[in-house]
Amino acid sequence: MAFLKTRELTKERFSLLLLDLEEYYFEQHTAYHVTTSSNKERKVRGSFKVCSRSVIFDPEDVAEPILKIPLRDCKKIEFVEGERNPFNDPRPSVIAVSCVQAIYIKESNVIAPYRNERGAKTVTFQLEDLSKTEDVVQTFLQLHRASCLEKLGDQTAMIAAILQSRLARSSFDKNCFHSVAEKPHMECAVEMVLPLVSNPGHVCITDESLYFQPLNGYPEHVIQIKLHRVRRIYKRRHGLRPLGLEVFCTENDFCSDIYLKFYKTADRDEIYYYIATFLENHVTEHTAESYMLQWQRGHLSNYQYLLHLNNLADRSCNDLSQYPVFPWVITDYTSPQLDLTNAATFRDLSKPVGALNKERLDRLLSRYRGMPEPRFMYGSHYSSPGYVLFYLVRVAPEHMLCLQNGRYDHPDRMFNSIGDTWKNCLDGATDFKELIPEFYGNDCSFLENQRNLGLGRRQNGSLVGDVVVPPWASDTSDFLQKHKTALESQYVSEHLHEWIDLVFGFKQKGSEALAAHNVFHPLTYEGGIDCDSIDDPDQRIAMLTQILEFGQTPKQLFTTPHPQRITPRFHNITRSPSSSSPDSELSPASQSEDSSFEDLTEESRKLSWANIGNLKPISNHKIHKEAVTGIAVTRDGAAIFSTSQDSTLKMFSKELKDFQRSMSFSNMALSSCLMLADGKTVVCSSWDNNVYFYSIPYGRRQDTLMGHDDAVSEMFWFDERLYTASWDSTIKVWQCPSDSSSSHKRSQFELLAELEHDAGVNTIGLNPAGTLLVSGCKDGVVTIWDTGSYTTLQQVSCHTGTIHHMAFSPDSRHVLSVGADSCMKVTDVQTGMVISSVKAEEEQRCFCWDGNSVLCGGQSGNLLLWNLLSNTVTQRIPAHSGAVTAMWMSELCSTVITGGEDRQIIFWKLQS
Repeated sequence: MAFLKTRELTKERFSLLLLDLEEYYFEQHTAYHVTTSSNKERKVRGSFKVCSRSVIFDPEDVAEPILKIPLRDCKKIEFVEGERNPFNDPRPSVIAVSCVQAIYIKESNVIAPYRNERGAKTVTFQLEDLSKTEDVVQTFLQLHRASCLEKLGDQTAMIAAILQSRLARSSFDKNCFHSVAEKPHMECAVEMVLPLVSNPGHVCITDESLYFQPLNGYPEHVIQIKLHRVRRIYKRRHGLRPLGLEVFCTENDFCSDIYLKFYKTADRDEIYYYIATFLENHVTEHTAESYMLQWQRGHLSNYQYLLHLNNLADRSCNDLSQYPVFPWVITDYTSPQLDLTNAATFRDLSKPVGALNKERLDRLLSRYRGMPEPRFMYGSHYSSPGYVLFYLVRVAPEHMLCLQNGRYDHPDRMFNSIGDTWKNCLDGATDFKELIPEFYGNDCSFLENQRNLGLGRRQNGSLVGDVVVPPWASDTSDFLQKHKTALESQYVSEHLHEWIDLVFGFKQKGSEALAAHNVFHPLTYEGGIDCDSIDDPDQRIAMLTQILEFGQTPKQLFTTPHPQRITPRFHNITRSPSSSSPDSELSPASQSEDSSFEDLTEESRKLSWANIGNLKPISNHKIHKEAVTGIAVTRDGAAIFSTSQDSTLKMFSKELKDFQRSMSFSNMALSSCLMLADGKTVVCSSWDNNVYFYSIPYGRRQDTLMGHDDAVSEMFWFDERLYTASWDSTIKVWQCPSDSSSSHKRSQFELLAELEHDAGVNTIGLNPAGTLLVSGCKDGVVTIWDTGSYTTLQQVSCHTGTIHHMAFSPDSRHVLSVGADSCMKVTDVQTGMVISSVKAEEEQRCFCWDGNSVLCGGQSGNLLLWNLLSNTVTQRIPAHSGAVTAMWMSELCSTVITGGEDRQIIFWKLQS
């Protein structure tokens, strides 16, 4: 289980979890616990541990209990000097501890609630190395003084000073380097963070490895992580301060290899940037947006995506106050069969747990309205250390005992039944908890009492044993399997973005949170309070303790609505019409059923894109006198037309491998061309503000459309409508019959709409269904339009300069744009969110894409193959000697034609 991956790597009975919260383990000495009974002395050998708030003795004989004496319960700690009288038996020096309470742990080597024995007693210890006895006593006297200070803040400050003094007197042992050739970069004092506890020591980073050496040598003398094994590193908030650093050597595991807390943010940042620089050439850095794109396109499962979001939002399995949070997704825990095709089976993911029960919510809102500032709706959080251990007590009993002062919770309040727990989350007055990743993993041990722990007896007389699973699961393993299937189901895939909006997104804070009934205590939010600004140390520690125990809201990752996942080839499962998408053209289910021919075409496209790196030039032809601006091809592929800044339209015969015709309509540059559906007319746009129609059969200009006040930059044709974009800041939509019998006279051009912009429109694109139009302007703004109503759906300031080219993905979910700022950006159509941004080495001028991969032409003349999911260039293909300015791709994506500033057109073919 991932949670237990972080447990100390030792088979010792002793664990840091035997310490109090915020306590440190300093050093250990081999010693004897000396007892006298009936004038007979008994010595038990073991490890005597010096801790900041307690004395702990761990016997070698596992049948003996571990003895813990809190320093606050000590009345006297003294060094009793040994007797050297030659007439009596020599008596060695001992440490005598007079106390009013002793705690016995793991009696008979069983994990169980601690036994507290109250009453005055003196406990005697004899160190094996007698010479250290007096020094150890002096250390304890100093720590005892700290524990007896009246104010908690003063206690903490004194212990911190003792710890820093110890760290300053020691340093990293460079004899621990794996290689004598290693070059150290820096070292500093840190704490290794584990669930509920931390271990002070020194970190040292070299050109090969990251090392941590515990001050106390526990659980091992040194921990080494080779830098070439590191896959991810994250800066963390720890105790609400930017001091944490977490290192992962795996890509998808949510449990890290080490979590370090630094004492200075500058030290943390220096090591972070040193590792980041080392990784720069080895590992791709992922953002929430890049993970979102992978998830939307089905390259990440719902489970993997939630893990990545948790990681990016400072959630860590090493910090129980910020443990990864997962949603409840099922509401049916009573049926004999689980029906994942029925929407009623699922929880409404658009609401927080506290808002799922209307009657309870009404009561909470009534209280909220009468509450003084700061107001909050929920008195407890959806994730806290107590809730995490509520779920995990069967596999992490020592963590529960540590958190609850050596006791388990009341048996009837324990995690006994999944169905009962869900019911309490729906109906309970103060229970709003979500789930943890383990509920969607493969290890069912957290649901089973495999260790036969004595967790108590319930009021009905039954012992607390395995967790009761719903009737639709045959056992715990079957429950996890079906629960995982539910998380990846169509309904959850279509609605998970709503839950992400609540927990990681724009409904986490502010007016949107209020409207969604998603308001928690202000202290739970990042930046809710600056603990360093509180002068009173007692108040500061009390505030910090309250925050850590109460739980923390994840770091906000998104400030605009999160896009929905793409779930093609499914029929929508919705609770009610109100929960379906308002834009039917955005929903895959609204598209018609694919025919077998279309399926075959789609498979051919996928195969072509999978092998797009095998694109090879077949021939190249210099047929223009200036840069090529547009390429159009007849349906049969026999004739290729190209436009150029030399003002000509040229026709090239594929069969004769030579250009056949050259036409000029004016003395100004032509900016683009397209082929009408009849296959007999080529339309050209010009910088002279006009659009020209050229008849292929008659070999002459057929008509001229004078529609703009500045250069026409690009055009699109769909269903007898012509869309023309211009530097006059407009797009105009014209009704134009495309049948060849028509004479295309200007009287037949009916202006349907004029779409105004704030700057010149440089490029436009239509989605495959013709329902959406996107425009890119010289000021870098992307606008998405509904072609039915000609209304604006989204407007995004996307680039810092002119947008060169843009296009919808085949599924119409995303728009890719490239601009003069050298950026490639993916914008989500549904939300207007820029979900991926890549800064290329040079300007990209034109491209073709399949939604995941991009074949683009750059300023240098090369063709670049980009993988948008990893934001990396996977291949560079030499092409033109100047910028690539035009690109055409066949329907099956197996043939490409490019044009460039070098006046050439190049024919490309996929090689099998």
